[in-house]
This record gives sequence, structure tokens and C-alpha cells, in this order.
Amino acid sequence: MPPPIPIYLEDLVQMRKPHACGGDTWRVFRLGAEIGIRCTTCERKVLLQRSEFERRIKRFIERPQAQ
Repeated sequence: MPPPIPIYLEDLVQMRKPHACGGDTWRVFRLGAEIGIRCTTCERKVLLQRSEFERRIKRFIERPQAQ
């Protein structure tokens, strides 16, 4: 099992599949066992299990400064 990906608040990520609104970029707003992400196109909030989030992520677009 690979180690967990380091995720920080305000990370901007691109997901593998687009949201129903057509946007594929999301901003992280909650950390924990579930990761809260907000669509940057329509502002919809979604909670994903950390393992699900790590499978669906395509790449990091923007990362905050070291925390």
C-alpha cells in the first residue's frame, strides 16, 4: 500500500472526470478522513473518502506554500 498523498487546504486539483457542470478543477476546503472539495466552476461542494480522492485526482494545479 503506497503512503498517502500529502494534501493541504486550498490545493487546486484537476480530477480525472469532469463535473456535471463541465469543470474539472476543484479546491480543497476540508481535510481529514474525508476530503472536502469545491468545484471552481459552479461552487458545488463534495466530500470524498481520502482513498477515493487519491484515485480520482489527475494532477495538482496549484499548491499553497509549505505548511
